Amino acid sequence: MNIEEFERDIKNSYKSIESASLTERLKKLLEHVEQEWNIDAKKLTLHELKILATTVIDTETIALHDEVEELLAKKEQIQRRIDKKSHELQNLKYDLFNSIEEALVDAPKQTISKLHQIKLQSIDLFDMLNEMIESAILTALEKNDNDTEETIEEVIKEITYETINEGPLNSIRIRKILSSIVQTSVDVAEATPNQANIILRSTLKGARTGLIKSISRFKQQLLYMPDELKAIQTSNYDNAIDELIHTDTIFTQVISNISLTNSAQTRKILEEMSNNMKYDLEELVHISKETVEVMKDKLKNIKKDAIQRGSKVLKSQKAQEAKRMGIQAWGVARTALENAIKTAKSAIDKKD
Repeated sequence: MNIEEFERDIKNSYKSIESASLTERLKKLLEHVEQEWNIDAKKLTLHELKILATTVIDTETIALHDEVEELLAKKEQIQRRIDKKSHELQNLKYDLFNSIEEALVDAPKQTISKLHQIKLQSIDLFDMLNEMIESAILTALEKNDNDTEETIEEVIKEITYETINEGPLNSIRIRKILSSIVQTSVDVAEATPNQANIILRSTLKGARTGLIKSISRFKQQLLYMPDELKAIQTSNYDNAIDELIHTDTIFTQVISNISLTNSAQTRKILEEMSNNMKYDLEELVHISKETVEVMKDKLKNIKKDAIQRGSKVLKSQKAQEAKRMGIQAWGVARTALENAIKTAKSAIDKKD
């Protein structure tokens, strides 16, 4: 049999079948296969059956498929508009903060510092994280004060804290944020090698403290957050626990990965600092474990409710179909296993 001809014939034949009933259309298609190709429809090969099933599904779902494609196109268009407007909103925030600062030109230094702190909390930081870190470190170095290291550590801590707090507390975001901060600091350190130790040491300390502060804040939120919001905040309960309990590992992995992609000198400095920070990471481990315990305690009732609700969901059509497919998947695996056993047994019998 020419499989391409078979596929082409099945598609054309099914399109030409006129019947209001799906059952009738399928019956006529199977009859056509038997008459045209002299094949028992009940003995089609896997490939032939796939062509037949795909043809029926593609033909019967074309209207809904086109609707979904149209809706997806509209969704993507809306997303592009959202991105554009979000960018405009961000730029407007910059301009407004600058205008407020200009209006407060004669205000005390402490007032301007407070305004900058508010700005840090109000602007979306992730998209400009690299440039912000670079600028902050270079500014601290240019000032050349006696407390340069402490200043860099403090600014890294606050930027880490505010950036992490912009979104959900999960390992992917934490890893991306820490990687951006450390890599940018490495770039500045390699451009100013005489200050490399100060830059990298203060960066790692600040990032660690900012991460601890973020996890501590999340713990406090869990303690006082309404149950409904807790359920939303930690919808992926098990993953959230697993990610939180390993934040110290994420931190050391970020340092290790970045050290491997930079110069030998940078690698040596980062490896030494990472080894020296092992004891400093105990606080991160401690706050992570505390937060996990709070999650377990505060969310166990929510999880019980979810299980009870889940038992109702299991009665839904979608759940029943999932259960059915699970049984069918088991059947496929079982058949494959039985066939393998038969084949092996047959081979052994032939040897005997």
